[in-house]
This record gives sequence, C-alpha cells and structure tokens, in this order.
Amino acid sequence: MLIKTLVRDIEEYESGEELIESRATVSDYLSVLESLHLIANQEAFSVNYRSSARVGKSAKRHLVDPSLCCASLNLTVDKLLRDHETFGLLFEALAERDLRIYADCLDGRLYHFRDNASGDEVDAIVEFKDGRYAAFEIKLSGGGIQEAIGSLSTFYKNVQRKPAYMCVIVGHCEAVMKDPETGIFITPLTSLRP
Repeated sequence: MLIKTLVRDIEEYESGEELIESRATVSDYLSVLESLHLIANQEAFSVNYRSSARVGKSAKRHLVDPSLCCASLNLTVDKLLRDHETFGLLFEALAERDLRIYADCLDGRLYHFRDNASGDEVDAIVEFKDGRYAAFEIKLSGGGIQEAIGSLSTFYKNVQRKPAYMCVIVGHCEAVMKDPETGIFITPLTSLRP
C-alpha cells in the first residue's frame, strides 16, 4: 500500500499542515515496523525482470502474522464469523504468510501480480532462483473456487512465460483436488508444506 493511500485514509481528519506531518509520520511508522520485522512487503511480480511492473509497482504490505491484526482490532471468532469479508482478507494474509515461509525454505520469494491495463490479478506468486514460478489464488470458501480458476486461467493465457504450477488455496476443502479442464490444483491451506 502506498504511503499516499494511507495518508488519504486520514485526510478528512487533518488540516493541510497536519497532513504534511502525517505523511512523514506514516513513513516513520512504516520504517519502525519494518525494522522491528512486524510487517512484510509482498513485491510486485513480472516475468520481465526489468519491467516497471516489477520495480515500479508498490508492494502489498502485511503484518507478519494476521493474528496481530486480530489482536489490534479486538477481533474474536464470533466477530469474524459475522464479517465474512474481513475473515476472507485475514485468511488470504494467513495463506500468504505460510507461502512466504515455505518459499523461504525452498530459496524462493513471494510476490503478487496485478496488471492495471488488463485487470489480471493473482494473489500470490512464488518464484524460485531458476526462474520457475507458481501462481496461487486464495479463497476462504469453496464458493470462490470457479472464480479463482477463471482468474488463474486468464493469467496463464495472457502471461508470456507460463507458470510451472497453479493452485487455488481454500480454507475448507476435503482433500487436494485437480480441476479436470484446466489442471489447476485446489488445495486446503492445511495441506501446504515446503
């Protein structure tokens, strides 16, 4: 998330002078959070290593553990079960945290992908040192599986260098499955490992 996005969120409560101070304060806070290893940046991915999409796009910022978000917002199980959208965002952050850990174990890196021109988006990309990569969509419930498969299929069709593996990570799923039409795997979060 860009600093200007964070500042825009507080803009209506600030005067012009306070807004300038807010911009510096947000930068300072982010710097402190990074130095304390409380946030993790998920950089943008592009198959072209010199692309402005890889070096110019802003990173997705995450707390290193979604439980920190739950604690700071005083979220309980009951509150999350009544707010499916927030629960889904936290589940996505949890899955991306796990993917980051597993990627580190395998000498890989975690990215995100978004093409502003076409609207293509992939929640997580894990790239390895040899250039191979995997694409992941993350959905809390099975209701979003077909949409996720569609998103990954569109990405596959449009990207120049194809992923070695594509997967939809789901919160509730009986077992690892494979979509017969696309070959995309559907995997419960609990079955992930390096």
